[in-house]
Amino acid sequence: MAIYVMGVLKVAVSLIGIAATLCLTATHSRAAAEPSVHVIPIAYRAHDGLMRRAYVIVPADYRPGTAIPLVISPHGRGVGARVNVRRWGRLPAVGDFAVVNPEGQGRALTLFSWGDPGEISDLARMPEIVDEALPWLRVDRRRVYAFGCSMGGQETLLLAARFPHLLAGAASFDAPTNMAARYRAFVDQPLGASLQHLARIEIGGTPSTDPRGYAVRSPLDSARRIAFAGVPLQIWWSSRDRVVADQWDESGRLYRMIKRLNPTAPVTEFVGAWAHTTEMKSHGYLPYALSRFGLMPPRAGPPPLTSVV
Repeated sequence: MAIYVMGVLKVAVSLIGIAATLCLTATHSRAAAEPSVHVIPIAYRAHDGLMRRAYVIVPADYRPGTAIPLVISPHGRGVGARVNVRRWGRLPAVGDFAVVNPEGQGRALTLFSWGDPGEISDLARMPEIVDEALPWLRVDRRRVYAFGCSMGGQETLLLAARFPHLLAGAASFDAPTNMAARYRAFVDQPLGASLQHLARIEIGGTPSTDPRGYAVRSPLDSARRIAFAGVPLQIWWSSRDRVVADQWDESGRLYRMIKRLNPTAPVTEFVGAWAHTTEMKSHGYLPYALSRFGLMPPRAGPPPLTSVV
């Protein structure tokens, strides 16, 4: 009996090993079959003269000299450009486009630029910066887009407002649109006092002492420009956002203002119940957002939200 049991166990172990090998082989085969990308670090001089990095995602099978669309993707508050790179996964290879993820630089801070005018000007220079750093990568200037979430979404909106002729389309995900309101709302967030301190350093004061400084960084104050910019725009926001918790009065309000100012403005609103910025990921709704600009094959969109709480 013991010999029989041992024989059965050996057979079972062998079968498990074969199954595991087949599974591993299949996984490697799928990974090998998936398109891949290269992430290339480049350097650029920011508006204040400081040297900064950007990370350019390029399809691995890109043929030098071929015109390719470029997505400018500013990062969110407090996270670097490398973190933003991970949001894209292998989508640039699937859709055959490039993405530039700038490190950014505000008036005083790097990770907390919060729509600084100098930072927006740097974003507008990204096609030239990429051309100069990577002369073999030919950017299709007719197909330059901007995609950003949270603070990156705020800067995407400001880029569309200030440089509308640069962009063939833009998508903003869970963006703050009123910096004075954000300053006040920081009180209710973890490390709120520290965030307010950083905002005073970056912007130059409080909303009371420097209202113009906060207004110039607020897409709501540029609503008229955005409404008549002619840039196809997607505004994504969540009714359950816990970071920009008052999204009805932030991104939602911006959408309503744009439509009131210009009912024919090419802006589309997407409202859901996702956690902050989770929709702008390669396994989220980012492929769908890209597909609306022809940068990806057709994808399923988010289900309609029956009510906004």
